[in-house]
Amino acid sequence: MQAWHVHENGEPSEVMRLAEVERPTPGDGQVLVRVRAANINFPDALLCRGQYQIRPPLPFTPGVEICGETEDGRRVIGNPALPYGGFAEYAVADAAALLPAPESLDDAEAAALHIGYQTGWFGLHRRAGLEAGETLLVHAAAGGVGSAAVQLGKAAGATVIGVVGGADKAAVARELGCDVVIDRHAEDVVAAVKEATGGRGADVIYDPVGGAAYTQSAKTVAFEGRIVVVGFASGTIPSPALNHALVKNYSILGLHWGLYNTKNPKLVRHCHDQLTDLAARGAIKPLISERVPLGEAAAAVQKVADGRSTGRIAVVMEEAR
Repeated sequence: MQAWHVHENGEPSEVMRLAEVERPTPGDGQVLVRVRAANINFPDALLCRGQYQIRPPLPFTPGVEICGETEDGRRVIGNPALPYGGFAEYAVADAAALLPAPESLDDAEAAALHIGYQTGWFGLHRRAGLEAGETLLVHAAAGGVGSAAVQLGKAAGATVIGVVGGADKAAVARELGCDVVIDRHAEDVVAAVKEATGGRGADVIYDPVGGAAYTQSAKTVAFEGRIVVVGFASGTIPSPALNHALVKNYSILGLHWGLYNTKNPKLVRHCHDQLTDLAARGAIKPLISERVPLGEAAAAVQKVADGRSTGRIAVVMEEAR
């Protein structure tokens, strides 16, 4: 089979190499999955760079989110078991972690309903308790993680403010349903949020960016608001001033979605059922901005790493295109 291998750490376009290799052999409790589509996530870039919290042994195949077919014919979604990731014709996955692919979505959309939407659902509902009528601010609203949070916020009845970088991404955020869109390249984010909320601020802030975005969050969160820390795509991990949280009465909530797979896997399945229902009703639909063949995966991962993508880029196998 064909698979992308990373033999040394570095930028994805430099260290990912397409090779002809043997199909992987599943271990105990694992299954072989024929990959139909693999979505590109920012952690794939971090894996290539050796900067992710998980560091699989070299060489490995990146690709942390797939839709595929099991040997008994089931169409499933899930996270491959590294080092046999999804940027290959076949991957290996833990049988217990696989979920049925929603019938209402195609392969690329189904794969994208997993990490980003699970993270959004747990962040907004389990951690922040978002309620209808509240204001939700989403950083990087046109990206893969942010776009999922925008759709989930709208489905929950919130007013959604999307912060993006650039006019093209602003247009995408509007199409996603943001009630207010702020281009951080052209506007003062703090002033714009205060103007949009009548000076009150946002009840829930969803931050996969960190760095300057977190600083803006602390300045724009409402009384008894909640800041959900999802990741640090900016590359800068902020050091929050806890006295500020005390003075303004807001909460800082961490979210590591992957922990639920071991700490409370029943909740992951419950979340998937909720997401499947929302997708069937048309309330959410993953934004797939590009579909590329397996041979273009390295360039596509680099595009995500550089922050030049919107929504999700999907690597789609030829027979599924």
